[in-house]
Amino acid sequence: MILQNHFLIAMPGIKNNRFKESVIYICEHNKHGAMGIIINKAIKNLTIKKILKKLNINTSTCLFGPRISDPVLMGGFHSEDRGFIIHSSKIEFSSSINISNDVFMTTSRDILESVGELEEPNNILVALGYCIWGKDQLEQEILNNFWLTALANKEILFDTPIKQKWAKAAENIGIDIKKISLNAGYA
Repeated sequence: MILQNHFLIAMPGIKNNRFKESVIYICEHNKHGAMGIIINKAIKNLTIKKILKKLNINTSTCLFGPRISDPVLMGGFHSEDRGFIIHSSKIEFSSSINISNDVFMTTSRDILESVGELEEPNNILVALGYCIWGKDQLEQEILNNFWLTALANKEILFDTPIKQKWAKAAENIGIDIKKISLNAGYA
């Protein structure tokens, strides 16, 4: 089971409150473990524009204002001071890695310098921090019913409002997540 370019959808009864109602986009998954970004938890009062200003990137020339007013996401609990940018674009940015045929991830400043310009990426998510699992850890969490898995969907990744991503990701695999019982039964 390789889950790169998949969503992890937190089950309603997940014990770790930090992951309650989370959707995590898996950026890498191999025999050594997995790495992903939470895509549905905004950092309060932090926007892309504020990040650009902190990095001394000129925002006065931004042609597309709504992009820079997007929130920055709380991507995970590791390296919360490190930025990760998930994007879809035919333009290649320094150190972008392919997650799928049309979704990439980078930590490079050059993509932020393009935000608001005509050649900016088609879609962009900016996150601070990431989630990580060691060898076989994620597989065990899935077996323990902590997560549902679903092939990632660009509409949910980039276009669905943050507060709707959890329910929409589950709907994408035919599940009404809000109707799942928190109590497990035994047959």
